[in-house]
Amino acid sequence: MRPVRLDLDGFTVFREPTTVDFTDTDFFALVGPTGSGKSTVLDAVCFALYGTVPRWGDRRAIANALAPSAAEARVRLIFESAGKRYVLTRVVRRDAKGAVTTKHAGLEMLAPGLDLAKLEFGLEQDDIAEVLAGTPGEVDTAVLTVVGLPYEQFTKCVVLPQGDFAAFLHAKPAERQKILVNLLGLEVYGKIRERAQAEATTAEARLKVLDDQLHALADIDDAALAAASARVEALGRVTAAVDAIVPRLADADRLAGQAATALAALDAEIGRLAAVTIPPDAAGLAASAATARAAVAGAMDAARAAEEREEKLRGELQSAGDATALRRLLDHHAARARLVAESGSVRATLAGAEAEHRKAAAALESARADARSALAELEAAREAYQAAVAADRAVALRPHLRVGDACPVCTQTVHELPTVPHEPAVAAAEAAGKRARKRSEAADKAVEERDRSARDLDRALATARAHAQQLERRLAELDAELEGAPAPEALQRDLDGIAALTRRLEQAGAEVRKAREAQRGAARQADTAEERLRSAWRAFDGARDGLASFGPPPANRDDLADAWATLHGWATGEAGRRRAGRPAAQDEVSAAQRGVAGIRDELAARFTEAGLPAPGGDPARDAAVALERADAARRRIEERRADAARMREQRDEMGREAQIAKALAQHLRADRFERWLLAEALDSLVEGASRTLRELSSGQYDLGHEKGEFFVVDHHDAGLRRAVRTLSGGETFQASLALALALSEQLAGLSAASASLESIVLDEGFGTLDTATLDTVAVTLENLAARGDRMVGVVTHVGALAERIPVRFEVRRDARTARIERVGL
Repeated sequence: MRPVRLDLDGFTVFREPTTVDFTDTDFFALVGPTGSGKSTVLDAVCFALYGTVPRWGDRRAIANALAPSAAEARVRLIFESAGKRYVLTRVVRRDAKGAVTTKHAGLEMLAPGLDLAKLEFGLEQDDIAEVLAGTPGEVDTAVLTVVGLPYEQFTKCVVLPQGDFAAFLHAKPAERQKILVNLLGLEVYGKIRERAQAEATTAEARLKVLDDQLHALADIDDAALAAASARVEALGRVTAAVDAIVPRLADADRLAGQAATALAALDAEIGRLAAVTIPPDAAGLAASAATARAAVAGAMDAARAAEEREEKLRGELQSAGDATALRRLLDHHAARARLVAESGSVRATLAGAEAEHRKAAAALESARADARSALAELEAAREAYQAAVAADRAVALRPHLRVGDACPVCTQTVHELPTVPHEPAVAAAEAAGKRARKRSEAADKAVEERDRSARDLDRALATARAHAQQLERRLAELDAELEGAPAPEALQRDLDGIAALTRRLEQAGAEVRKAREAQRGAARQADTAEERLRSAWRAFDGARDGLASFGPPPANRDDLADAWATLHGWATGEAGRRRAGRPAAQDEVSAAQRGVAGIRDELAARFTEAGLPAPGGDPARDAAVALERADAARRRIEERRADAARMREQRDEMGREAQIAKALAQHLRADRFERWLLAEALDSLVEGASRTLRELSSGQYDLGHEKGEFFVVDHHDAGLRRAVRTLSGGETFQASLALALALSEQLAGLSAASASLESIVLDEGFGTLDTATLDTVAVTLENLAARGDRMVGVVTHVGALAERIPVRFEVRRDARTARIERVGL
């Protein structure tokens, strides 16, 4: 297993999203101050793969995965194993009650060549080669298959606590034996011994159970089997006799049934004939139907008379004229009167508006003349101001002029000095200009106001003129429509006459509807009477048809009462004749029942002789069931005899298994088999560690053991044997690392699947090592990384060691969260 990328969010100290990218990294270091979160990165890798962390101690303590203030923690690990890439995700959440559970876990194999940048935007179907797991249980199984290491071996093969193996190097033989048992999982043989002892105990218990069961089968000897066989033969004979008697019983039952059926049919005929009775209303139904039909004819005549009156009034109303047209003409007269009155008012308003408009035009023209005068006065004031400015400038030159000198303005010779005024001319001109500007502004404002007033009057005058023109057009239209029309009084008289005719027509319509309703009521009553009469005939026909098989006499279809009397008299006579023949039919039934009883007594005697209960409704079946039960009892005896034979065989086999389990438990005692296994494991461990130590020490050292103690062979000192306690710190690290690597290889070999050891991380502090030892450690790690068969990682806070490693992941932590930054290649 080789990590490629690790994404964290809310996991312990990493409260914010954090990514560790191991791409193209063969040798790296996790560096940072103590407590910054270096080891948490390894915890996240273990948690992603196995759902727990060694430091938690308990696999159920997943609450440790959540940062204190986080409700959710996400860990996603992308890793390579055996040349394929996988993405593994686990999500832990805290619910409202504070319980922490794994809400999601999944493992997918990625498509070859997938750009990991796509993970930022979500994977599509084509990006996933195969979905391997979707639940925590499925993930645990799939990880074991893909990585090839269970959790306990992963934490000893990939993440190595180097200090523990240094202790293993220096441990005493007894203590080293205990460590090997734990690390190599040799306790499994103790469990096998315990299982063997349990199997032996179970086998002995089952032997006792089998003995008890065989004792319970003591009643299945040859005598019991012979008695069961004799019982089967006896019941076979009874069954044959019953089979011969049953047809006779069936014939007797058939004859008895036929006699009973004939008697029942005779009683049924007597009952049907005696049930014929004359309905009490048979005589009055025809008279009621005739009366109802006469009432319908009278109602129809009344309805036709009412309809004729209504039709006459409708013709008169149509001749009276169109009420809508008359009402429209009357409305036009009223509208014209209103428009004539409104026209006078509008003309008066128009005259006033024209007068006001003329006044406003005159006022506007006067204001414009005043504005022109004020503007001329302002222009004059401006010219005066310019002249005053020139004069004052000339006065300013006066003190410098001398008679006979050249004038600085016109260059003429000054012959006479000009008089100097007492006041400056500019001040007076400026005051006059201000008065002229004020008057001009006031005149312009007056023009603006007069102009606005004139425009308002223009609009009002235009509105009044438009209104007057509209009234004139509407009056002309009404005069055209009323040309030749009657006066309003004549129109009103015609409308009043039409209204009176309309009211009379409505009354006539009400009378028609009343007559029609009376007609419908009479028709309903007639229908009811007719239906009652028809229903009575149907009842008669039903009664007569029910007796058709007896040949009833013909009926008078014109008189219901006579038809019922004829049928009733005939039915009474027929019922009397049948009652006379009933005693003979009763005697036939009694004789047939006595024959059935005699045959049943014969069957009962057969059953009693065989020791069986009296037969039920199916004697043949009862005999067959008894025979089958006897045969089943015989077969059960035979089966139990076979079971007893099998139990004896099982008892013999169980006895052999108990002996084997006891022998295995004896052989696997800890002072025998386990000691031999530990010796073999230590030989294999030292052989593998020696090869690695030779490579790490550039051929200087081999590792060996004797009588439970480790030593090194120093090839640089003529093959001198040295105890491992004489090694320097760097040499001890090399020897411990060699043991660690050899032990991890052996643990991988013990894995249930094919383990892929593609990375190793040493989570160990190096702060106690001196400079020379640190240099040796660094060279050792560099040589290990240079082998190229594994990614090598180191967790340390020692700067001197970290600086020699090409890629460093610096871990920093503040009050909020921990962060990781990649430094180096």
